Amino acid sequence: MTEIVSEVPVATDPQGKIMLVGIGPGSFAQMTHRAVAAIAEADVVIGYVTYIKLVADLLKGKEVIRKGMTEELDRAVHALESAQAGKKVALISSGDAGVYGMAGPTYEVLFQAGWTPDSGVPVEIVPGTSAINACASLVGAPLTHDFCTISLSDLLTPWPVIARRLEAAAAADFVVALYNPKSGRRTQQIEQAQFLFLRHRSPQTPVAVVKSAYRRRQAIEFTTLGKMSDCDIGMLSTVLIGNSNTYVRDGLMITPRGYANKYDLQGDGAARDGEKRGRSLSTGLLGWTANLHADYAEGISLAELAQRHQLPTDYLELVLKTPPEEELSGFEEAQA
Repeated sequence: MTEIVSEVPVATDPQGKIMLVGIGPGSFAQMTHRAVAAIAEADVVIGYVTYIKLVADLLKGKEVIRKGMTEELDRAVHALESAQAGKKVALISSGDAGVYGMAGPTYEVLFQAGWTPDSGVPVEIVPGTSAINACASLVGAPLTHDFCTISLSDLLTPWPVIARRLEAAAAADFVVALYNPKSGRRTQQIEQAQFLFLRHRSPQTPVAVVKSAYRRRQAIEFTTLGKMSDCDIGMLSTVLIGNSNTYVRDGLMITPRGYANKYDLQGDGAARDGEKRGRSLSTGLLGWTANLHADYAEGISLAELAQRHQLPTDYLELVLKTPPEEELSGFEEAQA
């Protein structure tokens, strides 16, 4: 549904423009200067109803077009038509426009319309703080090591695809942020995600559920993987699942980077025996490869090595094609 809040004359600049604006988590204090400036510059502001409400104080004198939850393509089409009419358009997304936001759908519409960067209306992407960053900042430092995001929305993505991604991320020990975890009609997805993660992780794995980060009804709940689906989770929630090293202490969720593997954190911070500051870990690629050659030379089968390291056999075969002398030499040089 389109609603015009305040009409303004068509821009006098014959060159229209589309600005894909990430407004961050929802509070003005968390918006970037460029996001605020882009909205101020715009003749037309287009967005989902809730997002429009979040920037209502910035919309005086603007032509404002509200769209529903499933009208993403309509938003993009309207933005293109307005820009072709010579207007500057701010098409807003919560978080970052390129993370489950309007950047992708807009480019799809543009390309289908024959648009090119050289001949079409100018397009600017204004980055914003995504939900994973906003929620992480409220609960501590859960993203200090490798992480990924997975949306549980199956409105556009087949569930088997989502399930395979959940399984892979769980097995690979990523810290994971679940977007769109649950809605009034989608209630089973979060429970199935929990089942897949429990195949690989302890039920005591820390989990944080953050609702409406940096908005008026912000709520934070710490729980565990085993109890995750019992929490109050909805479409405004982001679920952060820790990895095997994540812990909660004094109300903070922390994922260590791995400094304790290499340095004496209790003493003077010197590198541990066999390690060297600025060099790969002794169990990094060179050291691990050298040990792999040694184990294989001692008669340990590829199948057993694959099981030990939880890596594909064909990958180990590829690594073993490199002569062990070269790998050992490189490893020794790195440790010298």
